[in-house]
Amino acid sequence: MVQTTSARPAVPARSLRGFTGAGYDKGRPPLIQAAWYAALHLLFVKWWFPARWRPVLLRAFGARVGRRVLIRRGVRVHWPWKLDIGDDVWIGEDAWILNLEPVTIGSDCCVSQGALLCTGSHRRRSATFEFDNGPVRLEPGSWVAARGVVLRGVTVGRGAVVGAGAVAHQDLASGAVLTAGPAGQAGKAVPA
Repeated sequence: MVQTTSARPAVPARSLRGFTGAGYDKGRPPLIQAAWYAALHLLFVKWWFPARWRPVLLRAFGARVGRRVLIRRGVRVHWPWKLDIGDDVWIGEDAWILNLEPVTIGSDCCVSQGALLCTGSHRRRSATFEFDNGPVRLEPGSWVAARGVVLRGVTVGRGAVVGAGAVAHQDLASGAVLTAGPAGQAGKAVPA
């Protein structure tokens, strides 16, 4: 009896000590980064900090924020200077914009409660786990529903929906709806 083995790529030995972060630019000097973290944690995320002042604070740190933008409490923005928000945008409680790279949110978009826009990742075959980041773009009228996730390098098309709990790991066409699949299964994009 001949025994066969399936050919799998070699798994790299992971050595996080060697991580360099090569190619990642934070975009501002350490003093500005520290000032933002202080403003984020002492003011921006707090329930008592007025919603109408959140866009003002983001602009003060270099974000481009349109008119009539509503940002609820608990929203976290990693780097405001890498954020561009259009007009009439809603960002729900506890949403997280992890924008190591630029995030663009078009006009009339909704990013619901607990949603994550994540521009960061790592090269899984890199022994030192180097970055593999990419921008995220929400086209006008799109919606990332509660606890929806949009991963690095993804564009959510005009009027498209990332459903509650769904994970967008590739571009969504205009008007498409991505739903979360049953436990353990991938979601499915449905055309408009």
